Amino acid sequence: MESVCKVTDFSLGFVQDKKVYPAVNHVDFEIHAGEMVALIGESGCGKSVTALSLIGLQPETAVLSGSMNFGGEELLALKEAQWQDYRGNRISMIFQEPMTALNPLIKVGKQVLENVMLHQKVTKEEGRQQVLGILRQVGLPDVEQIYQSYPHQLSGGQRQRIMIAMAFVNNPDLLIADEPTTALDVTIQAQIMDLIKKMNRERGTAVLLISHDLGVIRHLCSRVYIMYAGHIVESGEVEHVLGNPVHPYTRGLVASIPSSRKKGEALYSIPGVVPPLYQRKTEGCPFCNRCFAAGKLCERITPAAYVHEGRRIFCHLTPEEIAALSVRMKADQEENEGKSPKTGGVQECRKG
Repeated sequence: MESVCKVTDFSLGFVQDKKVYPAVNHVDFEIHAGEMVALIGESGCGKSVTALSLIGLQPETAVLSGSMNFGGEELLALKEAQWQDYRGNRISMIFQEPMTALNPLIKVGKQVLENVMLHQKVTKEEGRQQVLGILRQVGLPDVEQIYQSYPHQLSGGQRQRIMIAMAFVNNPDLLIADEPTTALDVTIQAQIMDLIKKMNRERGTAVLLISHDLGVIRHLCSRVYIMYAGHIVESGEVEHVLGNPVHPYTRGLVASIPSSRKKGEALYSIPGVVPPLYQRKTEGCPFCNRCFAAGKLCERITPAAYVHEGRRIFCHLTPEEIAALSVRMKADQEENEGKSPKTGGVQECRKG
């Protein structure tokens, strides 16, 4: 399958007081033409800033290294003027909150039209007809009236459909959808995700979906990358990774889904929180102090990723060792029922 985007050894840090605080560490991932790939993890793990780097919108204080190859072009080498050929044209993005992404002072039809006129050699009327067509395609009613509306005159679901129309109107090769249903109610969320899948299927656009909803990811995506504290800790086909997780962090995420628990069983909660940038260590496993299977080796040495049954795992332990130690997840949960969350303990492991 043809690769649309290949990210290799990508790292990103933020400079403050002449010191670099790493946010993303030696990340590798690939997106193929026409497929939907998921990037998941808790807030603060580096998902959004990685996605923003794919369209050249990372913060000014960020320093980047590695490679982001898009159709044979190195994105990290592009100058700002060159980004105009890519951003909104070959690469589009749906942001988390459409009310802040849309200009409140400009009618939504004109905002979508500006995107068409910037990247396509068409007359204004031809562009207007394209916009009306894409508004119909994303399921908006009375598109003439919608075209003349300001963002505040539309519902949250309608604004999100405007964002989807804007993202697809130039037939991009890659669409980044960063938590595209965050501000919507459950019913509208399902409609929006089905719409993105429909557009992906009909137009052949590759999609990178950033989401916390593991159910949606299992339904829509073919492959998934699990990110924790700037590292990809597990990746592979969705059914393998989420259906039979290996890495302790992935196991914790899946076990914390309400649908995964048995009747009468307490819902699992991963102890502790994602460490802020200034507390992250450069040595050892980033998940060490929250991990049920961590040993002394995990504190000292950063793991090397290995491949197991088609998936890539970032851990010192083998899948068999992790499975044997996974009984601690439930034991830790039962021990801490009714108590404040602990930061995680470090156990002896075979390789420690």
